[in-house]
Amino acid sequence: MENIILSPGKYVQGDGAIKNIASYAKAHSLVLADDFVMGLTEEAVQASFSDKGLEVEFALFGGECAKSEIERLKDRADSCGCKMIIGIGGGKALDTAKAVAHFAALPVVVVPTIASTDAPCSALSVIYTEDGVFDEYLLLPKNPDVVLMDTGLIAKAPTRLLVAGMGDALATYFEARAAAQGQAQNLAGGVPTNTALALAKLCYDTLINQGPMALAASEAKVTTPALESIVEANTYLSGVGFESGGLAAAHAIHNGLTLMEECHHLYHGEKVAFGTLVQLVMENAPKEEFAEVLNFCNTVGLPTHLWQLGIKELDMDKLKAVAEQACADGETIHNMPFKVTPEKVLSAILAADRMGRRGVN
Repeated sequence: MENIILSPGKYVQGDGAIKNIASYAKAHSLVLADDFVMGLTEEAVQASFSDKGLEVEFALFGGECAKSEIERLKDRADSCGCKMIIGIGGGKALDTAKAVAHFAALPVVVVPTIASTDAPCSALSVIYTEDGVFDEYLLLPKNPDVVLMDTGLIAKAPTRLLVAGMGDALATYFEARAAAQGQAQNLAGGVPTNTALALAKLCYDTLINQGPMALAASEAKVTTPALESIVEANTYLSGVGFESGGLAAAHAIHNGLTLMEECHHLYHGEKVAFGTLVQLVMENAPKEEFAEVLNFCNTVGLPTHLWQLGIKELDMDKLKAVAEQACADGETIHNMPFKVTPEKVLSAILAADRMGRRGVN
């Protein structure tokens, strides 16, 4: 099996980076953003394109990454003769921009305004119905041409979103490590390269060393070196690490938890963080490693037990359903380097919950 690594064509990050966006567009572009984000960014984007003498047009994103919305915006891109798509905003706006660019056969620049997941760097769009119900995954032939992170914008976003991004990134190293041990395929259909595994480990080390200081910067709504490091870890290191390293139990546990209405208020990364603790229990990780992860979660405010996930009562039937969903055919939990069953998953959930409640001495 081949070793394969995936990454965006270019990754750009800095305070005020959006003011130079035309330097990376270099073509007549169509900018997609929702009404709120458009109000925040349109003036800076227009000024950048004007300075470069380039044309730019703006189209409001309707809020849902649905097939009808993708088709509408593709028609707009075709009619205006644009040569590049730029998506600005959260995950659904960026996924829509990636899909529009794919179907229009155009390059794409994505500009996240939050650092809550590692999705911006990926060759994937999550498609929903017009009512917001999951429809399908659209696997794209390539990653975005440019990912541009304006940390000045991101610093002003709610702190909980940055912390959720840390929770998503927290799983990257442990899942890539497990997938590599099991020689499981990554999302590119190959096995992880040493580079992907090194980036995944750097992602984890950055979280542990810089996460608490980045949290303080986010709370103060300012950019600092620590915030810059965590934005890079949440977005690029985790993005390349998960896509090229592989997923395992933590994200499968997340998918199981989506069955529980009590968890619907949580962000993706908040559930993944608990899934990471469950995975470490399944692996019988060293006490020191588990303690480091648990202490990190407690420090930055990620959930470490079921009560914090919103599950106030241990309904064993519901938890069994979570474990069964995590072990469904095709789930990434089967990338673990040992056989996994719903019974093992349920036991690990209950043990992780107890350890999360009492801490590790």
